[in-house]
Amino acid sequence: MPDSARLKPIVQRRGPAPELPGVPPFLRRVYGHRGVGVPADLDLALSGLERPSALRDIDLAAGRIAEAVREGQRILLVGDFDADGATSVALGVSLLRALGASDVDFVVPNRFEFGYGLSPEIVDLALLRSPELIITVDNGVSSIAGVERANAHGVDVVVTDHHLPGLRLPPAYAIVNPNVPGCAFPSKAIAGVGVIYYVLSQTRTVLRASGWFDERIRPEPALADWLDLVALGTVADVVPLDQNNRRLVHQGIKRMRSGRCRPGIAALAEVGRRDLARLKASDLGFVIAPRVNAAGRLDDMTIGIRCLLASSVEEARPFASQLDELNRERRGIEQSMLADAELLVAEAEGGIEGKFGIVVFHPSWHQGVVGLIAGRLRERHHRPVIAFAQARGEGLELKGSARSLPELHIRDALDAIAARDPALLTRFGGHAMAAGMTLDRRCLERFSKAFDEEVRRRLPVEALQGRLETDGELEADEMTLDNALRLAEAGPWGQAFPEPLFHGDFDLVSQRVVGKEHLKLVLKRADRLIGAIAFRQKPIKDCQRVRLAYALEVNDYRDLALELRVVQMEPLD
Repeated sequence: MPDSARLKPIVQRRGPAPELPGVPPFLRRVYGHRGVGVPADLDLALSGLERPSALRDIDLAAGRIAEAVREGQRILLVGDFDADGATSVALGVSLLRALGASDVDFVVPNRFEFGYGLSPEIVDLALLRSPELIITVDNGVSSIAGVERANAHGVDVVVTDHHLPGLRLPPAYAIVNPNVPGCAFPSKAIAGVGVIYYVLSQTRTVLRASGWFDERIRPEPALADWLDLVALGTVADVVPLDQNNRRLVHQGIKRMRSGRCRPGIAALAEVGRRDLARLKASDLGFVIAPRVNAAGRLDDMTIGIRCLLASSVEEARPFASQLDELNRERRGIEQSMLADAELLVAEAEGGIEGKFGIVVFHPSWHQGVVGLIAGRLRERHHRPVIAFAQARGEGLELKGSARSLPELHIRDALDAIAARDPALLTRFGGHAMAAGMTLDRRCLERFSKAFDEEVRRRLPVEALQGRLETDGELEADEMTLDNALRLAEAGPWGQAFPEPLFHGDFDLVSQRVVGKEHLKLVLKRADRLIGAIAFRQKPIKDCQRVRLAYALEVNDYRDLALELRVVQMEPLD
């Protein structure tokens, strides 16, 4: 029997069904639940992208980068060690070269040696390459000391980032970030890879105006050719899919499906056993991005970047295979750590019901995987979670990663804790839903208490009652392959524009275990037999009727067929 304590109450989303000509009623309901009101809300044409001019400092940044390109200056990109950072670096390096830059390289901090961002230590490492311009991608808005170090050596820094800034901004030549004060760019949710895409788009405009491009010698690049990287980084960073981000992801996936993508992405799809022609946003998030991220979690993100920069599938395949192996290793580490974490939660004083915010630490944990553990615990217990690991070395420093609920802005919560106790956190930064931090191990107990208290202040108790939000019930005649295909094309689905989920009661005709821990089901609804798959679900004994929360999907293993992907299964007898 399933663990009834983990069954979430099913709550139906509400919202008016908009007038959308040619869209079937069930899909109109789905769109209405996501705030779609008029046909224009579904326009994902590239021509509708928000304009670069609304980004503060973008003309200053583009002008300085264009100058470096024209004068052949040495440009060094400094990235982050996640998939957003990797795609940002790959886009920056390859597009700058296409724009005519003659000397472009990159450096990505190893998380185990240098930590995150443009630190003074990373600047010292960068200075060994004698750069004349440093461009940060997916980091830098909090790197005050690092920018000061670069300035002291006469090196200009252009910051491109999307993370939330602190009270002070670094003294950079230009800072392009939609979340800094005074920036009017409408899409505050854009990923780091989207920011550098916009900056280099404006750089192309500046170069074009100066007569830099020549059709025979130096042709002007088509920026749409880099949207595959933008789509991958945007989905990987789990940023909200507002309309601008949906445009970027839709257009990037469209190019992947037509075969116009990086050889590295094609190689990663190959090792992940995904057909490029049928690629979906969920394939980017759950198949390709984890393999890229595995490099930064366990080894060196340079492997992932080299894969994305490869000029052919043949060149990319060895990198893709290495990333696949790292991802397998990561899964094993994660499974072991998650078992430890669940034991720590179970043994916590007062039990899980007495906690609003969960903090866990184990001295054997891997620093690169704690973010995944925080995410898993957040999903299972529906509470904000911070997981800590021992930083490499002999010191007392802990590295933590936080995952939050939509109702709690995690960086604001950490900011409030730091304001009350400035000595508690060494460093922190991040988004509304995720953050990273550094802590002295001797402060762990004090921080755990402070975090729980701050979450209690900000989060109503009702928010801790996990629930499954669905788009209602489907009639039997709406459960068709055609409708499943429509849903697959109706996205992209993701953060803040969630994949459609439905619920309903079914007769359970049969169930069998496949792949050791999954169930293949045959269900019956109104005299129709329907196949389903329930991942990580144990068989339910002596049960003939079930209530399901499910997604309507296409099984393309052999021929195309309708299949329900079960998210939750509850016995009704």
